[in-house]
Amino acid sequence: MANKTPIELIKDGLWTNNPALVQVLGLCPLLAVTGTVVNGIGLGLATLLVLVGSNLSVSLIRNFVSKSVRLPAFVMIIASFVTCAELLMQAFTYELYQILGIFIPLIVTNCAILGRADAFASRNPILPSMLDGFMMGLGFLLVLIALGGIRELIGRGTLLTDMDLIFGPVAADWRIQVFEDYANVLFMVLPPGAFVGLGFLIALKNGIDGQIRKRREAREVKPIEVGSKRVRVTGNVS
Repeated sequence: MANKTPIELIKDGLWTNNPALVQVLGLCPLLAVTGTVVNGIGLGLATLLVLVGSNLSVSLIRNFVSKSVRLPAFVMIIASFVTCAELLMQAFTYELYQILGIFIPLIVTNCAILGRADAFASRNPILPSMLDGFMMGLGFLLVLIALGGIRELIGRGTLLTDMDLIFGPVAADWRIQVFEDYANVLFMVLPPGAFVGLGFLIALKNGIDGQIRKRREAREVKPIEVGSKRVRVTGNVS
């Protein structure tokens, strides 16, 4: 892990080792708040900020903290950045902060953040640790947006509702009514629908990985020509 290139770190965060689709970490807030796209963006950005900040700080102090107290020290660092994210949301997106509620402080207990701090940032220099935190956070954010979009579309028949909670009055008209006179599907609005949506996303990723693996294996195996025959050489040429 210490010798990974920037390209490998980017692929890990976005796809190969995505915290939500592969590591299956941070599911509590992911399943609870992704009823709409704007909720997913809000929680995803807060998680991204905490991941980058905590990875940076843990990498800075990695040579000064003994192994016996490293986890309490990491939790204190993560809690500090979660407090910063919470105060920023109260200052700039207070209504969204109220909607997300307890799940913003609970970022402290997100296994994906503590896992990256212990498994990567505590063993690597600053820049790779920051890149790892950013890409892991971005991968988590994209899954939140995708799941929020699926649940909002199926559950309410709309997309991009209440985007002004993050982007201000300019986003008040971004709401798209995809289906007219749509009867809400309460199952997808509630957390059990999030399990189904996340299951489809994981199945889609596994299906794509399977197709890529099959094509790679097909390229590596030389095809055998149908109808090919052995040629016997007699040595008499006229």
